[in-house]
Order: sequence, then C-alpha cells, then structure tokens
Amino acid sequence: MTPVTLTSLGDLSNLTADTIIDVRSPAEYAEDHVPGAINLPVLSDAERAKVGTIYTQVAPFDARKIGGALVARNTAAHLDGPLSDHKGDWQPLVYCWRGGQRSRAFATILDQVGWRVQLLQGGYRTYRRLVVATLYDTPLPHRLRIIDGGTGTAKTRLLHHLAEAGAQVLDLEGLAEHRGSLFGGLGAQPSQKMFESRLAAALGTLDPTRVTWVEAESSKVGERLVPPSIWSAMGDAPRLTIQAPLDARAEFLCRVYADLTEDADHLQSQINRLRPYHSGETIAEWLGLAEAGDWRTLARALMAEHYDPRYAKSGARTDAAECVIEMQTLDEATLAETARALSQDFT
Repeated sequence: MTPVTLTSLGDLSNLTADTIIDVRSPAEYAEDHVPGAINLPVLSDAERAKVGTIYTQVAPFDARKIGGALVARNTAAHLDGPLSDHKGDWQPLVYCWRGGQRSRAFATILDQVGWRVQLLQGGYRTYRRLVVATLYDTPLPHRLRIIDGGTGTAKTRLLHHLAEAGAQVLDLEGLAEHRGSLFGGLGAQPSQKMFESRLAAALGTLDPTRVTWVEAESSKVGERLVPPSIWSAMGDAPRLTIQAPLDARAEFLCRVYADLTEDADHLQSQINRLRPYHSGETIAEWLGLAEAGDWRTLARALMAEHYDPRYAKSGARTDAAECVIEMQTLDEATLAETARALSQDFT
C-alpha cells in the first residue's frame, strides 16, 4: 500500500488514484466526504453503532473481533459487487475517519487482490482540517465583488449570466441549495460540513487575481452559515447595487418562484410564518391573494411591506455602493446584456 498525505486542498487535484473510496458508514459519508469519493462502507450505520456499544460496554477485544468479521463480510460483498469489474491496473485511494482500522482492513484486502492501493493518511479528519483552515483560519485571498439589491432584483440570475459570460462567480445559494429567503427553500439542504466542502472546492477552482462575483447574503443561507473567511471578505468587498421598479421585480419573482404557486399549502404555511412581524389583517390579506392566485399583487405586497423595509434597515445603502445599476426590466435578455458589460468592465 502507498500512503498519501494531503498538505493542502490543492493536493486533491494531483491525486493519481482512479477511484476515491470512503469506507465510513453511510451516515458519515452523507454528512460530508472528500470530493468525488464513492461510499463502500465496511460497517453499516447499525453495525457501527453495535461495535461502538460493545467497545465501551463490554471490551475492546470483543468489539474488534465482531467488527473484523463484519468488515470482512462487507468487503467480500463489495468485491463481488461494485468492484467485480475492475482490472488489475485499477488504483483506488481508501480512507475512513482518521486512517484507522476500517480503511487499513479494507485496503489490505484490496492490496492482497493485487490492486495498487493508496491509503489517505489521517483519513477524512485530515481533509476536514484543511477545509476548516481554508474557511475559518485563513484570510480569503480572492478579489470579491458583491451584487447587492432588494428582493426580486434578479441578483442570482445576474450571477448566472455573469458565469455564462466568462466571469468568475461564487454561487452561495446554489452550493447551499437555498434561495436565501423565507420562500427560498429548494428541498433538503446539505449539512454544514458538506456546504463547506462545496465552498472550499469552488474556491479552489477560482483565480484569486481575477474578480469573483458573489451575491449579497446574510450570514446564513437558509440554515447554513457562511464561514468566517468568506463572510469577512464579503464585508470588505466593493458592492454593486441593482435597482428596479416594483412591477418589474414582481414580474421577475412570479417567473422564478413559479414552483411556489404549485403548492398552495406550503405557500400559505410560509406566509403564516410572517405572523410575528405583521398584523393579523395583513397576513389575512396575503393569504387571500395566495388563495385567489393573484401572484403579482402578492409579490408586490410582500416586497413593499416586508422585504424592502428590512433591506433598508439592514445597512444596505445605495450611497455605500461602488455603483448603482438602474434596470427597468429584468428579462433574461436584459440580464445577459448587463452581465456581458459587467464582465468587461470589472476584470
């Protein structure tokens, strides 16, 4: 077996392995894993819990004996299943939590088969420490530029058009799988650790000497916290503010939040979550607009009475912006044209 040591996240791009194999339990893998790794667990979640209980309540020897038998059976299943078609020149890289018994046992069997096995020293824990160092302990070297503006000013779509125009972007909402507002859920979000892995991987693809566009966010995107290094860099970055008429913003929101109109119960539930901030009469009015399917009027009301006042109080001021872009329409063609101009003006 060949030991592999990671000294930086950049080392991941230099790995020579054909396949990265995470042998931890499915729950551990689901929470976070090395980018590109597949999961071939040598212990299931239930088996891992069982072995851990025996270790603490009975004896370490008994736990290792039972665990060894389970690892052997599960490894055999992987050899008969997902690994059965690999040829003799296949090179896997194996890791577990900290490069301990699980990965060594699995790697030893693969090595005995005849494959050239690599073993990640320190396991997932080493990788995780590098992610934490990048996002928590080290100032971000990237040249960020913030796209700011009130709700409905098409900031996310402009970010996507900037990417299509060849600009560098960091899509926090895409990585967090959330559109950043009460109505912005896109399903289950990744864990905090997975979100941070995605961020670290995305940053690794960006040239720090070029401008990287980022949408203005609060310190949380849905339930996921923006790590300190990124949050600090965003606070220091120059801002470009988008302004647009209320009608144009309402039309845009109706277009991009069309999925909300297809689930009336969920939409009403989200509106009801605003009760701590508004009178019962206002909530009833909004619920009535939702029931009637008057989406544009509802969008206007939510922006004018809820989101815009909070945006104004948040400290986001146009006089603090590097520049302000007035957009009368927020259709895709206009956004694409604006993105092309910005990508040329800010490099």
